[in-house]
Amino acid sequence: MTEDINMVLDMTKESMEKSIQHLEGALVQIRAGRADTRMLNGIMVDYYGSLTPLAQVANVNTPDARTIKIQPWEKSMIDPIEKAILYANLGVNPSNNGESIIINVPALTEERRRDLVKQAKAECENAKVSIRNARKDAIDQFKQMLKDGLSEDMEKDAEIHVQTLTDSFSKKIEEVLKQKESDIMTV
Repeated sequence: MTEDINMVLDMTKESMEKSIQHLEGALVQIRAGRADTRMLNGIMVDYYGSLTPLAQVANVNTPDARTIKIQPWEKSMIDPIEKAILYANLGVNPSNNGESIIINVPALTEERRRDLVKQAKAECENAKVSIRNARKDAIDQFKQMLKDGLSEDMEKDAEIHVQTLTDSFSKKIEEVLKQKESDIMTV
């Protein structure tokens, strides 16, 4: 039975870690008014008929805090890359000079910053719900094990362990939110 408990605990921890990873990915998409190449991570470009990640058809870097520069490996890819960025609806306008694509990340207004903080808080709340669901699933499995012969002490210890995991991951979410809020509100 101890192996079963450990397996459930491992699966629960893995699920919670995935929630944090998903949260971090979602928060990257919420731009903080400064250039970050990760803003373009999900963009797929039509590369001779097949959708290919932007990073595989161009070099993406940030020459300064407000600019993203995309240097395609082939000049013929400038238009498809530009279209893919526009289609991604990131709230930025790419411009090209025939050699590369430049994205100027505009400074955010105070009102827009507050909206982005609200959006970040909503993403964090979704991650917390996901973590609580993982906790609930684990506790349900422990209760089933209790019916199948697990001792009450072991079940209670396992529940306490899951609650400790839940608390630590909730704290991580709060730290991630605090950092993102600071990034967004910093002018």
